[in-house]
Amino acid sequence: MNVVFLSPHFPPSWWRFVRGLADVGATTLGIADQNWETLRPELRDALDDYYRVDDLANYDQLTRAMGFFIHRHGRVGRVDSLNEHWLETEARLRTDFNVPGINKNTIGAIKRKSLMKSRFLGAGLAAARGKVCKTPAQLKRFVADVGLPVVAKPDVGVGAAKTYKLESNADIERYLIEKPAVDYIVEEFVRGELITYDGLTGRSGEILFDSTFTYSTGVMEAVNQNLDLYYHIGRTIPADVQECGRAMARAFDLRERPFHFEIFRTDDGRLIPLEVNMRPPGGWTVDMFNYANDFDLYREWANVVVNGRFDATVTRRYHVVYASRRDGRNYVMSHDDVMREFSDLIVQQARMDAVIAVAMGDQGYVMRHAEAEPLIDAAKRIQEVRPDLRR
Repeated sequence: MNVVFLSPHFPPSWWRFVRGLADVGATTLGIADQNWETLRPELRDALDDYYRVDDLANYDQLTRAMGFFIHRHGRVGRVDSLNEHWLETEARLRTDFNVPGINKNTIGAIKRKSLMKSRFLGAGLAAARGKVCKTPAQLKRFVADVGLPVVAKPDVGVGAAKTYKLESNADIERYLIEKPAVDYIVEEFVRGELITYDGLTGRSGEILFDSTFTYSTGVMEAVNQNLDLYYHIGRTIPADVQECGRAMARAFDLRERPFHFEIFRTDDGRLIPLEVNMRPPGGWTVDMFNYANDFDLYREWANVVVNGRFDATVTRRYHVVYASRRDGRNYVMSHDDVMREFSDLIVQQARMDAVIAVAMGDQGYVMRHAEAEPLIDAAKRIQEVRPDLRR
């Protein structure tokens, strides 16, 4: 099978998906805006062919790249990037070159949060009240209906960047001045805990792997307030979270896709779907799934795409925690202290790419253990700042 992979160099660990494709027998065809010699050696080794474009957002250049590959290798069987930023581009290419998968007719409901709500309701799931408010009058009517606080975020977008929590009339006026010139959806604020449901579906939409994690603080708060955060992948999935997540997957008829769903558990225990993302969770989370199960999810995704099989065993042997730190803080423990003290727990650590650091922090540590308590304790100690400098 010929598989075209857009932007195989970014996010930084996505080259492992390309290696997975090569390992299971695909012909790997990369398109990016980087010179060949600047790609990491492991990625160059995994690619069978490569086409450099000046701009990945230039669709004419992408169509020429596709034509080049088809001329040299024959029909393209799949197009992917597993990157939120390029989902609409992928869909357009699949439509124009008759490649299976999410296309121009089905992309809307998985990109627009407003359309996601309709799918949730159609599947019998709850959804927070929300509205795309294009004028100040519409916003003020919505707020009058649901009350403050509300959350405003791009109707099409990823992560918590440029997301606003509006708690007062002054916040509303500031938001109306500052917000970017794109459609924003405004939602009632749901009090509770943010939970994820993550996994991989097969060719018939079956769930082949699933997992969940919880955050120490909200991602929106971490971004907007420049906070440290940690998140925890447990060894079990609450039954109601799994039931809700699987209903969300069915509502969108996901096939051969990694996914990352966000769900709120309210203070009274109800589950409210927040949004769906038809790509893996960001940062190092795929690596964390691998550490939790001692398998290679990069390769297993490729195995599903190319061969229709998932050969790994889901063991859930370990709890895994990611803990971040931000530059400019006077932490109690130095980096060297952390590495010495928690050497038996840390399985991965590095500086984070600048784009990812906005949410994930400047320095990251991944830790695993059969029990959760040592990991949570370590995360808190890693993030402890001197008392006179707490934020």
